[in-house]
Formats: sequence, structure tokens, C-alpha cells
Amino acid sequence: MAEQQARSRNYERQKRLESDTAKLVGLVTDFKEKLQNGGDLSPADMSKKAEEIEKLAKSVKDRMKG
Repeated sequence: MAEQQARSRNYERQKRLESDTAKLVGLVTDFKEKLQNGGDLSPADMSKKAEEIEKLAKSVKDRMKG
């Protein structure tokens, strides 16, 4: 029973990691494109996007550890 629960938790963790990683890639790609194309991002918007990326990256990193 405990082994099945551990497998289930690991499966859910893996799915969340995949989802968050895909979201992270999308955010970074969008941010990069806007910077390269001279987008309409103000410094405040750039900072907000960078913080969002950083927060999600830290979350993924922490979840991968444990």
C-alpha cells in the first residue's frame, strides 16, 4: 500500500514538473522574443516578467530536489 502511494505521489510530481517546465519554457521564449523585437515592455513589465520566470524556475528546481 505504501509503495503504491509513493508511486502515485512520484507520478503526480513528475506531471507537475513537466507542466511547470513547459510553462517556464513558454515564458522564457516569449520574454526573449519581446526583448529581441524591441517589444513594448517597460522596465517595470520586464522586471515583473523576470520575477515570474525566476519564481517558477525556483519552484521547479526545489521540486526536482525532493
